Amino acid sequence: MNSRRHFLQQTSLVTGFTLLSQVGLVNAKTTPGMRLILLGTAGGPTPKKSRAAPAQMILINGEAYIIDCGNGVAQQIVKAGVKLSAIRHVFLSHHHSDHNADYGNLMLLAWAADLNHRIDTYGPTPIKRMTQQFLALNEFDIKTRIQDEGRQPLKSLIYPHEIKSGGLVMQNKQVKVTAAQVVHPPVTPSFAYRFEHQEKSIVISGDTSYSDNLVRLAQGADVLVHEIMHTPSLDQLLATEPNATRLKEHLLASHSTAEQVGRIATEAQVKKLVLSHFVPGGDPYLDDSVWLDAVRPYFDGEIIVGSDLMEIQI
Repeated sequence: MNSRRHFLQQTSLVTGFTLLSQVGLVNAKTTPGMRLILLGTAGGPTPKKSRAAPAQMILINGEAYIIDCGNGVAQQIVKAGVKLSAIRHVFLSHHHSDHNADYGNLMLLAWAADLNHRIDTYGPTPIKRMTQQFLALNEFDIKTRIQDEGRQPLKSLIYPHEIKSGGLVMQNKQVKVTAAQVVHPPVTPSFAYRFEHQEKSIVISGDTSYSDNLVRLAQGADVLVHEIMHTPSLDQLLATEPNATRLKEHLLASHSTAEQVGRIATEAQVKKLVLSHFVPGGDPYLDDSVWLDAVRPYFDGEIIVGSDLMEIQI
């Protein structure tokens, strides 16, 4: 009897989870306007216990626009209740590994699931060569699945586009995407992106210190997703690093302090500021109130401290 009761309880839980997953998939297709989901909110290339690697997803009429592809991005999309076949466009802000480590893997795993349509990808040079080399690296697996499972060649589905400067990136019937070059030395160019749909706008900062170009790109945006660094915690973060001095110099030159984040949001007059790409993003783990208190003196609008799989209302 106890075994039967346990079985029924487990069955109920599984059925409930399935229904919730199906609801999520339906919502991804039917919810009007733009949906923004933070797939990963950690900063830096090393895996963290508490946050996934940097990535965002914007859903418009059931189509997914992925911005950055940190480690594990495909799993985060599935956790968000969205099929990998929803992916239509992928954007890379720059070529640091926490932003592009799973660029190729995302499309390979989507293709191994149920992807059967074209994906356009956008990013700085050398995204075309990266795509070619990734396909070459996985040639054995790809050929095997084509022959054994009857799939169409993955190469025929991926169309990479190289961005060399700011301006219009792409535009279709439902969205306009514009880029601006931001300040992230020594990685040049690095881009922020603005997505506009039905008079609503979302801006993703990418990695940057204070940037006039970003202020202009984000003017009047409904949502600005911006990276942030908690400078008082840097010394503790770097305590075990053998090259701590040099790494700290890089962080201070190429990432944004709380003051800089607040200044950009204020000068751009954004409606909602979402903090993400946290440095530190693991240990030491900082409470949400620490991030909020650090930015509040410099921006008096709505501030959201991001977390993995959080959906931001536009």
